[in-house]
Amino acid sequence: MERITVQTQPIEGQKPGTSGLRKKTDVFMGPHYLENFVQAIFTGIGGVEGKTLVLGGDGRYFNDRAAQVILRMAAAQGCARIIVGQNALMSTPAASNMIRIRQTDGGIIMSASHNPGGPKEDFGVKFNTPNGGPAPEEVTNRIFDATRTIGSYDILVSEDIDLATLGETRLADMVVEVVDPVADYAALMEKLFDFDAIAGLLKGGFRIRFDAMHAITGPYAKAILEERLGAPAGSVVNAVPSPDFGGGHPDPNPIWAKELMDVMYGDDAPDFGAASDGDGDRNMIVGRGAYVTPSDSLALLAANAHLAPGYAAGLKGVARSMPTSGAVDRVAAKRGLDCYETPTGWKFFGNLLDAGRATLCGEESAGTGSDHVREKDGLWAVLLWLNILAATGKSVQQMLDDHWAEFGRNYYSRHDYEGVDNAAAEGLMDNLRARFDSLPGQSFAGRTVASADEFAYDDPVDGSHSAGQGIRIGFEGGGRAVFRLSGTGTVGATLRVYLEDLCEDPAAMHRDPQEALSDIIAAADAIAGISERTGRNGPDVRT
Repeated sequence: MERITVQTQPIEGQKPGTSGLRKKTDVFMGPHYLENFVQAIFTGIGGVEGKTLVLGGDGRYFNDRAAQVILRMAAAQGCARIIVGQNALMSTPAASNMIRIRQTDGGIIMSASHNPGGPKEDFGVKFNTPNGGPAPEEVTNRIFDATRTIGSYDILVSEDIDLATLGETRLADMVVEVVDPVADYAALMEKLFDFDAIAGLLKGGFRIRFDAMHAITGPYAKAILEERLGAPAGSVVNAVPSPDFGGGHPDPNPIWAKELMDVMYGDDAPDFGAASDGDGDRNMIVGRGAYVTPSDSLALLAANAHLAPGYAAGLKGVARSMPTSGAVDRVAAKRGLDCYETPTGWKFFGNLLDAGRATLCGEESAGTGSDHVREKDGLWAVLLWLNILAATGKSVQQMLDDHWAEFGRNYYSRHDYEGVDNAAAEGLMDNLRARFDSLPGQSFAGRTVASADEFAYDDPVDGSHSAGQGIRIGFEGGGRAVFRLSGTGTVGATLRVYLEDLCEDPAAMHRDPQEALSDIIAAADAIAGISERTGRNGPDVRT
């Protein structure tokens, strides 16, 4: 076993996004690429000497090899201990929980979340801080600075560490502790939810189908839903994590989880369906013939969370990302809760959760979570839904109907234009910015613009300022369109257009969202010139 210093030089394009660095897998596998970024993380957090870290990933292609590299680099640089999930597997929310309960100095998560995996697909690495949450901008900026000045990194030359066997081994002077990635997370869920009530629901003939999409949540869902709660074997499908996610796209939405949607809208559908994504932090909820948008799910959970033991004392507040619909705002207003609007990226919720200002948080991109960890949590959302259904005895559709009757319905959809030419996408956004003063008062597709601006956020806890967080067009009558370039893709630009309109007419609560939003959709296209500027006749994905 030899410690060596490898000479390197900066590699362009290693700026972390809202959830770390994501690139094509073959890019990460290139000479020095992974090592440079890992070294930048170590440098950005002040080194790893004497520290304890958590390490895990979603099992996508290169996960196992990257784990060995990270372990050898950490050992060479004096790290005291790394707690790693068995076979280098650990869901993102479970990693957040592990960081918190073991009070470590942070953790490294290997994942590209909901992006596809495989030799020609995507890989990612991110650092979570000691609170269990994604690194804030102040930390990611330090990491990025380190990528631009790196000249060398230290690493051990050694055989691979056995990550299949639970227990402790040593790599030089560093302890490598291999742990069951499910056990501590499952124990936390049992504290938050009424497992007896959920088990009673499942034993009473209530049928569920959980699609793990060949991703990391499979072992967690099998252990909790089938083994602990008694759902029949086979209730969890696609449960074995695969390096290429079974050749699919592990994004829990009606497009990529079509298999589940077909079952839930078919003859003899189960009572409840759900799916999770690559690293286990996102969720989709479906009832029998009833799709629940992530924005509606957040609002409904906020209105009913008190039915679960972990939230029986009530909520301290709620928070949503700016592009997420205002449905949860209406719950907060009626229930007297503080409600915060943040930029996209779970790290922005961290300060609110740590300061005790919020209990539930959510994003329109299928992410919901609470103060139990500092990440969104797919299986947690599923269990909270099941707890609420067990407590009320209602179906998913009944829950939606009752919610809309009380709070109104925020019709909502997101249109994604993927792989757009970067210059065209930036040009579209710049054109909108140049017209902020002139747009109000103009009418498009029968809708009159009331406001136009770019969202900026001043953190109420630490005072930090985040500008350029998405362009908002507000319409008279309460509708809006939001334009944002996403940082989660790896090729070209992804233009996301978020479309919303409020309905308070009881007779109009069950329209198809695309139909209900047709004038907002047409107005957004006309205002931004989407078709003309992108060359697209329509979005690649509608959710």
